[in-house]
Amino acid sequence: MATDSWALAVDEQEAAAESLSNLHLKEEKIKPDANKPQLLQGVYAMGFNRPSKIQENALPLMLAEPPQNLIAQSQSGTGKTAAFVLAMLSQVEPANKYPQCLCLSPTYELALQTGKVIEQMGKFYPELKLAYAVRGNKLERGQKISEQIVIGTPGTVLDWCSKLKFIDPKKIKVFVLDEADVMIATQGHQDQSIRIQRMLPRNCQMLLFSATFEDSVWKFAQKVVPDPNIIKLKREEETLDTIKQYYVLCSSRDEKFQALCNLYGAITIAQAMIFCHTRKTASWLAAELSKEGHQVALLSGEMMVEQRAAVIERFREGKEKVLVTTNVCARGIDVEQVSVVINFDLPVDKDGNPDNETYLHRIGRTGRFGKRGLAVNMVDSKHSMNILNRIQEHFNKKIERLDTDDLDEIEKIAN
Repeated sequence: MATDSWALAVDEQEAAAESLSNLHLKEEKIKPDANKPQLLQGVYAMGFNRPSKIQENALPLMLAEPPQNLIAQSQSGTGKTAAFVLAMLSQVEPANKYPQCLCLSPTYELALQTGKVIEQMGKFYPELKLAYAVRGNKLERGQKISEQIVIGTPGTVLDWCSKLKFIDPKKIKVFVLDEADVMIATQGHQDQSIRIQRMLPRNCQMLLFSATFEDSVWKFAQKVVPDPNIIKLKREEETLDTIKQYYVLCSSRDEKFQALCNLYGAITIAQAMIFCHTRKTASWLAAELSKEGHQVALLSGEMMVEQRAAVIERFREGKEKVLVTTNVCARGIDVEQVSVVINFDLPVDKDGNPDNETYLHRIGRTGRFGKRGLAVNMVDSKHSMNILNRIQEHFNKKIERLDTDDLDEIEKIAN
């Protein structure tokens, strides 16, 4: 897929429609469904710049005619939810008031997260409705539901399909099983998922996603998805694909701080995360940035779980634009608006060697959901230059030098 095939023109819908119609590949007939301009509008309004690796690999299969079955390895935050949501929405007939797409999630929270993506992408489709098959969502017995898309957890979905008969499984066109590795770790979910899959029609499109492919996940996937296409991507391929990486040479901590201020002053940043090696450095940096008038949040390991949750929630809501943190925050925080990650200190293990895994998790806080991101590394000694070179070699991805005194250069990378 050409990298500009999702090129955005949010305020120019004609350009957007033309761009989506260019999604055809020479080798395969793809059906992005240019007959659904409301769907295109939703895709563009979400702010995608170009497809992420998983989208680039999976969309041609998911949107092919006839639709293809798929087993894909993909991390959270790589844009896979948007990819399978686009596949579901392109198959839905909004005029038909019964469930046509079914998505299984291992948890209530994940079901809601997927639902948000469906609402965003389908927001120009007022006739498109969504139902949550989750515990606590009580419906009258004997009632049929009219929503075209159902997202839920396996136990409740199974009840809705068999015991309560709210859903006619024979009318389902697309079946998505998300986070399969989490699913099979939960008691009963594996068996329930297989039972649901067996009720579906033979021509139903089956899509399964998992962050890992251990033997147990692989055996489960093959039971649920007949004749699959298979996509396996290395995590770094997915994460680094949409992130521009730079380094800045400094001679001291104060010079690093000055470089940071220059950078922040020149780039229009939605939100930024800054990683430090120690709590002491993080506290100092947060205080210095506050003195400069920035809205800063500080997150570190000695805080109580409730305090940490409150800080993350404020950051997610945009009440603070900068989050200064230690490695406690490198994993699992999805804040869509984060456009820049700064490594004030490069990540090293207890022996002083590069911690490649942590580096990947840190910079992976930007470039989420297929959007472009920016990572800047502060280098203040021969030792840290050596660490950076080894990180570069490990990922086989060049990290360019950036002069933060050159405002033109900073503005160029921001664009």
